[in-house]
Amino acid sequence: MQSLKALALALAVAVCGAAHAQTPSTSAGQSYPSKPVRILVGFTPGAGVDIAMRLIAPKMSEILGQQIVVENRPGAGGNIAAEIVAHAPADGYTLYAAGAPAAISQTLYTKLQYDLIKDFDAIALVASVANVLVVHPSLPAKNVKELVALAKSRPGQLAYASTGIGSTPHLTAELFRMYAGIDITHIPYKGTPIAVTDLLAGHIAFMFANTLSALPHMQSGRLRALAITTAERSAIAPDLATVAETYPGFEASTWYALVAPAGSPRDAITRVHDATTRTLQMPDIREKFKAQGAEILSGTPQDTAAYIRAEVVKFGKVVKASGARAE
Repeated sequence: MQSLKALALALAVAVCGAAHAQTPSTSAGQSYPSKPVRILVGFTPGAGVDIAMRLIAPKMSEILGQQIVVENRPGAGGNIAAEIVAHAPADGYTLYAAGAPAAISQTLYTKLQYDLIKDFDAIALVASVANVLVVHPSLPAKNVKELVALAKSRPGQLAYASTGIGSTPHLTAELFRMYAGIDITHIPYKGTPIAVTDLLAGHIAFMFANTLSALPHMQSGRLRALAITTAERSAIAPDLATVAETYPGFEASTWYALVAPAGSPRDAITRVHDATTRTLQMPDIREKFKAQGAEILSGTPQDTAAYIRAEVVKFGKVVKASGARAE
């Protein structure tokens, strides 16, 4: 009898011990986050991706019950921030605000210290900002077809501006060149303001400028907009045709997404995705993004991963075709 009681007691202790050991894993989803979460941005304050992250961070903080800190680590086309996050602990507390520049960098740079596909777990898509094909009013082209015809009649003579080699405006123009089969000349500038200033002065023929920098000049008539680079017409400029209406399949926008180091806990990915999605559904947040010329994106972590992979492939082809390189 004593031996039976001892056996029963031992079994009870073992069961309790097992239940106790399982508690952390079953409650892990409830405990995250237990401290502030950082979102690293690879560009300076005021850049589009920085604006987007600072718009959603306060609301996400309220939902998660912990502060979301947006931290700027500019340099090397956003690659410094990406490398930091890629090698950070995979615990869900250090995230990266990825975007089109990161997708471009995968082919543009030959010695990157990270892989956007292998070294990160996708969390959520946030927003996209279209580029607008704008020309100086003196250029005799009122639409995409007329611009292409003009370029074909003057091979190598039409110059377009970009914000630097490998930038989104540069690769968007190169994608356009590939679709249209035209010979155009690239003039890289150190930033959007200088490029737009030269376009306004008529020193260059056209540019794929982001909507934030182009809209005021479109509205004033100082620049003529020919098309927008979204797949479908945008609510930002509903009367403006898309490049895709002339060249089906053409799409090239700057986009923002949240990713975490590969191998991050599933509960962390789920909770951040949920907080991001709920934040982006808020009317005031949607209005703020609209005012910035941005369109809200959505999708599961799997959708986000597929979107990023497609962007890496698309821009990889454009980088190779253009011969662009940066180190």
